[in-house]
Amino acid sequence: MSDLRLLLCTDMDRTVIPNGRQPEHPAARRRFADFCNRPEVTLVYVTGRHRTLAQQAIKNYVLPEPDYAITDVGTKIYRVIDEQWQTWEDWEQEIAKDWHGKSYQDIKQLLDTVPGLKLQELSKQNTHKVSYYLPLHMDTLEVMDHMNDSLQKEGIAASLIWSVDEPKSIGLLDVLPRNATKLHAIEFLQRQLGYHLNEVLFAGDSGNDLPVLISAIPSVLVANAADEVKEEARQLALHNGHEQALYVAEASGLSMNGNYAAGVLEGVWHFAPGFRDMLQQGEA
Repeated sequence: MSDLRLLLCTDMDRTVIPNGRQPEHPAARRRFADFCNRPEVTLVYVTGRHRTLAQQAIKNYVLPEPDYAITDVGTKIYRVIDEQWQTWEDWEQEIAKDWHGKSYQDIKQLLDTVPGLKLQELSKQNTHKVSYYLPLHMDTLEVMDHMNDSLQKEGIAASLIWSVDEPKSIGLLDVLPRNATKLHAIEFLQRQLGYHLNEVLFAGDSGNDLPVLISAIPSVLVANAADEVKEEARQLALHNGHEQALYVAEASGLSMNGNYAAGVLEGVWHFAPGFRDMLQQGEA
């Protein structure tokens, strides 16, 4: 019996979901699904999507069902058994400490007066996530400073996560408990499941994946990521002393183009050579 095992954590949009401008290799998703269905692999989706949208994407893009899912930008963890998504209550209790008993409504009320913020749809909110739209012409840093001042005065430990919905040309700003991030959620899952650091791999594509990409967790940035994200990730990983933990896919090792799921598998090839025979079995 093989001692190999891998906790494969991957972002969804523009990482395993080919919804960017660059072409997807025609065999990439099939090979990704075949690999993830192996018993040695525990698959975790790490996404800003909420559960319903993540499930919809799995169906629409014929993605493999995960073993776990970290959703809502890190505020929810689900264990998936026979397609049933079960909330991991221990994680909810862990991140609740940062808000010191304050509720979603308390946070929302506190930030009601911040100029430019528009609350996102109810479906995009949850107990520990307050999500806003922010026009791109606004001074993002000024708005975030205003928000941080308001939160800190109330003793609330929060993370503000900024990203851009490029198709809609609108800014997205999430208020989360400080420890409710993709990085902390992956670290929590790793500890709970008993994986060593060299048995974990993260894959991402965008700026909101940077906290993981520049950490000690072995990480791959797929080839279709923007050049500025690649450069920033390299610089910050070097600054943090984790340059060896970051790999930027470049269409090597697997006869694919390094985009989307092909880049994820290329990261496995790079960081986990014990799996190379399994990866080559999927070549066609």
